[in-house]
Amino acid sequence: MKIGSIELGEFPLLLAPMEDVSDPPFRYVCKKNGADLMYTEFIAAEGLIRHADKSVQKLDIYDYERPIGIQIFGENIESMREAAAIAEAAGPELVDINYGCPVKKVACKGAGAGILLDLPKMQKMTAEIVKRCSVPVTVKTRLGWDEQNIKILEVVERLQDVGVQAITIHARTRYQMYKGEADWTWIAKVKEMPQLRIPVFGNGDIDSPEKAMEYKRKYGPDGIMIGRAAIGYPWIFKEIKHYMQTGEHLLKPDIAERVEVCKQHLLKSVEWKGGKTGIFEMRPHYTNYFKGIPDFKPYRQRLVEGENVELVCDTLDEIADRFKEIVF
Repeated sequence: MKIGSIELGEFPLLLAPMEDVSDPPFRYVCKKNGADLMYTEFIAAEGLIRHADKSVQKLDIYDYERPIGIQIFGENIESMREAAAIAEAAGPELVDINYGCPVKKVACKGAGAGILLDLPKMQKMTAEIVKRCSVPVTVKTRLGWDEQNIKILEVVERLQDVGVQAITIHARTRYQMYKGEADWTWIAKVKEMPQLRIPVFGNGDIDSPEKAMEYKRKYGPDGIMIGRAAIGYPWIFKEIKHYMQTGEHLLKPDIAERVEVCKQHLLKSVEWKGGKTGIFEMRPHYTNYFKGIPDFKPYRQRLVEGENVELVCDTLDEIADRFKEIVF
């Protein structure tokens, strides 16, 4: 399967662009565990064109991550066009447009999922970005604003017509936010469109190899994008691949492997962000890396209170020893 000339394999698994999660350190451990295509955190167009430090830093990509897409969002067409040029100059394989973020401060300004209320503007903005970029342009979006305004079939046709080369559909409406069940029947309907020429990736609720296989067979996406299920569990990519190839489950990572990957994530975080910020921004990840371990709270407390890499790594080593008999 290809996006433009980018070869992604027979059924690619994508890492979703997640704010404050999908940074280079997190992408590192996901790539090592089987992610085929990854995206940066979404980047505000206005921040990029004003050279805001936080926005510019999100452009950082590394060769080990390739292929990778840079995702941008915004409500102003000219700003998005300029931001797309800046993103392309950073050297990604593709530029992705966020038409799916449901957060109020984004959507209610007409960006993210907010543009689903104005499809002509969505089409015009996309056309301008496609014209500005020499790399493939892709889109991530939702089914519609709410249950009464599901426009995904029209959205896909409009975007394909102006040159988008792939689309990822989070099978919820903006109104749902991240609640309720994702309705993948709409992805199946998109795949049945006779005029469809571009790859369609499904997103929403994939949290196990069994569900990935079931949804592939039932709804026919060209690949699957995984978001929240990968947080603290980057092994999900290789587990899904193994299950699809063999019908069998890989053994769950033991405590030693969980500690080792958590350390890799931590060290990459410190390398990219610096000591203080890198340690601080790792803190939300520990709960997910060690989910299910009984009586873990005191160790988690020590991890989040550790003020330097040595202290955190010492605690991680102690966790590996203390819980070595646990079977996941």
